[in-house]
Amino acid sequence: MLRRTILAMLVAAAAAFCFYWWLTAPSALALPAPTRGPDLANGQELFNAGGCSSCHALPNQPDRLRLGGGLSLGSPFGTFYAPNISPDLTDGIGRWSEADFVNAVMRGISPEGSNYFPAFPYTSYHLAKVEDVRDLFAYLKTLPPVSGRVRDHDLPFPFNIRRNVAIWKLLFMDVRPFVPDAKRSAQWNRGAYLVNGFGHCAECHSPRNFLGGLITSQRFAGGPNLEGEGWVPNITQKGIGAWSEKDIADFLETGDMPEGDTASGSMRPVIKNLAQLKPEDRAAMAAYLKSLPPVDGPTPPKRKAGGG
Repeated sequence: MLRRTILAMLVAAAAAFCFYWWLTAPSALALPAPTRGPDLANGQELFNAGGCSSCHALPNQPDRLRLGGGLSLGSPFGTFYAPNISPDLTDGIGRWSEADFVNAVMRGISPEGSNYFPAFPYTSYHLAKVEDVRDLFAYLKTLPPVSGRVRDHDLPFPFNIRRNVAIWKLLFMDVRPFVPDAKRSAQWNRGAYLVNGFGHCAECHSPRNFLGGLITSQRFAGGPNLEGEGWVPNITQKGIGAWSEKDIADFLETGDMPEGDTASGSMRPVIKNLAQLKPEDRAAMAAYLKSLPPVDGPTPPKRKAGGG
């Protein structure tokens, strides 16, 4: 009887492991054949819209195009370190294929077939058009190679198990493509595409649950900074309802707010990137953001007396 019980337990454990292994297998995107050659100017525009240099540029140096990585990103789950995405053949992505890059950006899957952690905002980048991601890859290959391998992430068990990220993706990653709204203008749709996709604005400007998934009912409504300091503002009409479209577009270019304050903290490098965009793309983002309905977000902590 005991032997049968043990055997049944072993069979059940093996079946559970096989199910787990099947459930967590990475699902790569099948790339269609390219319909045109790479557009480097478009790749550069999307590089700036995506704020790639904000995370991947070498820290403490002025050149935003030296993408050697190394920036530390704190979170409730541990510390992540932005990787080298320069075209260096040894330490960067110089040996990656186009398919490797597209699957990394849009599915969060490495060339070796493992899951990237969602500190890399592929949960927004999946909305990008494949042609745009190809253009971005072509642009990155024109930048200077930077040697130097970035250290591993500092994550405790079980958050360091990449295989488990597949379960997180099943829970919180919607891989449906961006679909333009036929009832809206071309400008609004361009803004929606940039804000929700490459711009990944919701990744910082939305609260998250205890597993790190976005709380979709409070998308764009602000919340605590995941790095542990400060508060990320509400950018729906609940937070910036007094701003005009021009105010928003000007802020995306200069970082100056209509009431006289200036962007600070992690928003400053974001503004540095967005300032490089075409004015019409900043205007499109502003038109979309202005259209967001008011949404109540988490209540920010009260400022201490004398704290400014």
